[in-house]
Amino acid sequence: MDKRFSALDLDALRSFVEGIQSASFAVAADRLCRSTSAVSAQLKKLEQQCGVALTVKQGRTLALTPEGEILLSYARRMLALNDEALRAIKGEQLQGEVRLGMQEDFGESVMPQVLGDFNRQHPELRLTARVERNQPLLRGVAANELDLALVWQEGREGDYVRSEPLAWICRSREDVEALLQRGEPLPLVMFDAPCLLRSRAIAALDAAGISWRIAFTSHSLSGLWAGVSAGLGITLRTRIGLPETLQIDNRLLPNAGELGIALHQGDDSTDTAISSMKALIIRTLNG
Repeated sequence: MDKRFSALDLDALRSFVEGIQSASFAVAADRLCRSTSAVSAQLKKLEQQCGVALTVKQGRTLALTPEGEILLSYARRMLALNDEALRAIKGEQLQGEVRLGMQEDFGESVMPQVLGDFNRQHPELRLTARVERNQPLLRGVAANELDLALVWQEGREGDYVRSEPLAWICRSREDVEALLQRGEPLPLVMFDAPCLLRSRAIAALDAAGISWRIAFTSHSLSGLWAGVSAGLGITLRTRIGLPETLQIDNRLLPNAGELGIALHQGDDSTDTAISSMKALIIRTLNG
């Protein structure tokens, strides 16, 4: 006789996803208009259906187990497909406007796919996008000028989506080796301060006892890539949006760790268009 699998409860999956994304099942309960005990019961139901623990206590918060990480990825896709199917059956077209802000790293790589997919699914919806650095984007969300902002952040708190390893980026690996052999201060190509990546690069080099100097600064990511391509120095970024002409060399320089990606949302957490865009961005980043 065939072994039958039980169907996962979509409402329980929605509570699970919302709880992880908001880093609080109490916040998730509020957003879903349910009691905290009801959301906790749904989490227990999911764990019973899966036969494994999905979360583990970590201080005052809950962290995902390896099995919970796997389920989270599937849950997002299942919920997105469920919502898309219902909209298609009902003939619903999202309308209104979504105002999205993002760091340049995402604007040149991740976002073209997201914006294209979203526009094809919801042609009646008006989209506006703004590419800026972290602080202006966060101020935009706080001032209700942006509905969503995709930014870099330290740690995994709040609106954390995932982490990305940091890499030393250069014109060629031979350049880095030659600079270190000469014992000269390492020339850095960086954004103007304040900048998370600039601070991380300096801290990593200081801890390793490697002298450095700021050789070139730019207000734009394309300016950074141009400076590195011209041989003015090296920079510290992630692999997101990395030009094919540049190289990564983590052999000779200290490990700078990883940086979190966060998706901040404004006060209107019930807007369907904003929630749909948020889900699509998270799904794309974790795909």
